[in-house]
Amino acid sequence: MSYVKFYRNDPNAPKPNMPAHLGANCMITWEGKLLLERRRDSDTWGLVGGGVKKWETEVQAMAREVYEELGLRIPQERFRKLKVYGEPGRIAAFRDGSVWRMVIVVYALELDRKPDIHISAESKETRFFTAEELKTVEIPVTHRDIVEECFMKRVE
Repeated sequence: MSYVKFYRNDPNAPKPNMPAHLGANCMITWEGKLLLERRRDSDTWGLVGGGVKKWETEVQAMAREVYEELGLRIPQERFRKLKVYGEPGRIAAFRDGSVWRMVIVVYALELDRKPDIHISAESKETRFFTAEELKTVEIPVTHRDIVEECFMKRVE
């Protein structure tokens, strides 16, 4: 059962009823493949990441999220900021009725060896995908354009 529904520039999306949500997500690559996590809240494949806490910078949040979701301790200086996706039509609507406008800071992290991943309760599984495989994977609409722009266009 899905706990969240994602929208991107959809005129039928519900209107946000919460403050804008700042998140950090990461394009984690190894041997030309992109790591995605199969999310428990929507049963879709998304980028690793999550919300930025009030006391954190975006890169601190990214390092924390990678540790929480994958069990990997990565120094902050290894993350390379790519882009901020902040258009107002990026929406997440939760089953409890909260609707958030999402602002996503995207980072890149290239790994030199296959990591030993220990997933959190937020994920069902993780997997590295080739650009070709990503064409058929169900990715939330709020991440699909990021994956296409920051990964697929660069490796094809």
